[in-house]
This record gives sequence, C-alpha cells and structure tokens, in this order.
Amino acid sequence: MNTGAMNRVVVGLSGGVDSSTAAAILHQQGYDVIGLTLWLMKGKGQCCSEGMVDAAKLCEQLGIPHHVVDTRDVFEQYIINYLVTGYSDGITPLPCSQCNKAVKFGPMLDYARQELGCDRIATGHYARIRYNAVTERYQLLRAVDRSKDQSYFLYDLAQDILANVLFPLGEKPKTETRQMAAGFGLHTADKPESQDLCLVEANGSMRAFLDKYITPHQGEIVDQAGRVLGYHDGVHHYTIGQRKGLGIAHSEPLYVVALDAAKNQVIVGDREATLAPECIVQRVNWVSIVPPTAPIRGEVQIRYRSQAVPATIMPLADGRVRVVFEQPQSSVTPGQAAVWYDGETLLGGGVIEREAVEPVEFTRPA
Repeated sequence: MNTGAMNRVVVGLSGGVDSSTAAAILHQQGYDVIGLTLWLMKGKGQCCSEGMVDAAKLCEQLGIPHHVVDTRDVFEQYIINYLVTGYSDGITPLPCSQCNKAVKFGPMLDYARQELGCDRIATGHYARIRYNAVTERYQLLRAVDRSKDQSYFLYDLAQDILANVLFPLGEKPKTETRQMAAGFGLHTADKPESQDLCLVEANGSMRAFLDKYITPHQGEIVDQAGRVLGYHDGVHHYTIGQRKGLGIAHSEPLYVVALDAAKNQVIVGDREATLAPECIVQRVNWVSIVPPTAPIRGEVQIRYRSQAVPATIMPLADGRVRVVFEQPQSSVTPGQAAVWYDGETLLGGGVIEREAVEPVEFTRPA
C-alpha cells in the first residue's frame, strides 16, 4: 500500500455503527484514517450532538484524529430551506440525496483536499463503485445486501466524487457489519439503527418539524370533481398516495392524488386515480453512462423502499427525462427521486416533476 497522502482517507462519521465500522475496517487495512463529523444541526439525532460524542469516542478508541466541521448554515440553506419551500409548494422533497451532494460528499472532499492534503474520502453507505476502463467512467452499483442498498440516495454524485470515495461496507451484509463492529470492540456495535430522517429524529416527526416553519392554514379536501369532502390544516401535512390520516369518512378508501398549494386544496380519489403511466424527471444526473441521445430500457425506482420496475427512459432535448412505465405506477410523487438501473448498475436519476407546474430551481454550492 502506498504511503503519504495517497494512503490517507477522511471518513465521514455520524456516530452510528455503519460509519464506525467503515473507519475501523480502513484503519485495520493500514490506511491513515482521519475522522470527520459534520455538525448539521442542534438537538438529538445521529448527525447531531449525540452522534458527535459517539464519533469522538470512536476516534479516541482507534487512536485517530477527529475533526468537527460546523456546517449548520449550509444545512439550513440547502436542506431545511429546500424542504420548507417544497412542502409549501405542495411537493414532497427527498432531502437525503440533496444532502449527500450539497452538504456531505462535496464539502467533505473539499475539506479533505484543502485542509488535510487528502484526496480520498469514505463513508458507511451500502453501495459499491466500479471503474469501467472502456467508457472511462466510474459506475455506481447497488450494495451486495439489497435490503440495505443506499445507492438510490447517491444518484446525484458526480464523477469526481465517485473517483475519490470508498464504501467499505458495500460488499457486506448488515449482519456482518454488526459482527465486525463487535469484533473490533467498538462501543457503537449495539447502537440502535436510525429509523428516520435526522430532522424527524430531532423534532419528533416531520409534521412537528414543518409546523415550526410553515403556519398551518385550513383548507378543503375535495374529490376530483371538486366536491368538498372535508377540511385539512395545511397541505404540507399530506403527500401523494397517502391514505391514512385524511380525517374524512367515505364508502371507499380514498387516497391523496394531488396537492394544490395555490388553492390550499388536498385532492383525493380512489386507488386507480393514484396510478400514473409516466412521469417527467428534472435535474437529471447520468452516473454510470454518458447521457444517451436515444431512449433506453431500464428498471426505475421511484421510492427508496419500492421495487425497481421496467420502464423506458427517454432523454429530452432540454436535459430532462421522460420515464414511461411498463405498467402504471402508484403514488408517483413530485419531489421524490426517480432512479434508473440496469441490473445492479445505477445509470442515472433525477427529481420527479409536477406536470404543468414550473419546477423550482435550487442554487447548489459552488
């Protein structure tokens, strides 16, 4: 193994078992490991005060340096404002992919290069990277443990990031990660796994978080014909496909099929009304292949826990993509990510756009 800067790696530490084990693995392999924790916000949660303490304990245990970088302003600008703007406009943003690119991976690599003279970073994500010598591109692959695969959240990473990041857990099942953590004697080995977004953990629920920033306004719940069926206390409390918690009685199950923030209306319908044969995707990032000029076939995943389904991905002249599903899909939600794969290889992805509505553009960090 090379020595010096080429052997140095900055590991992003949240204080959880995955990032802790990733750091321990690289340390065991002989890397010069430096721990880095991003201070995203105050309060509880794996990325905040509790996580920083656990990350510091891990670094002390491994005998490695630990850096903490205050990124609260960046997090507020690019994640909190992103969420509040989206929910206010009646869409359901996916913060994790935005956070990975704008707050975590890019700034981590910049800090490693500028402050530590290091050109390599690592995280505890479950994903894999492979270099294709023919296309001269780094490819992003699903994790071996498909139940823990996090590639869906990483679709927006650029080639420069993929060329310089390590995912030590990508080849391992979660059970092995726990076993390795115990074998290393890590104090995080039995730490409960985070089940929610860090914002949810810190605020108790997404509703509680949003209510801190968005003033609830009562509005109508209507069917697709415009008939008033009930009332709500804020469109930001609802998402496409939602069935529970509507607060209205009806002879058949009803689902949220649209949100009209301008009219302050929640539109509901039957399950068939939630089905969509296609969607338009904006802010597209082609990851493992060069942007195609003709339609391609693939499997498209529209939610983190959903199955990827066969579809045709059609590039548009303006850089967006039209995704035509082989079978209509339920709850295709504006603001969420649509990510397309060829088997285990993530080809690209982007943000599902709301039809007939001008998409909100968000400034990215330089």
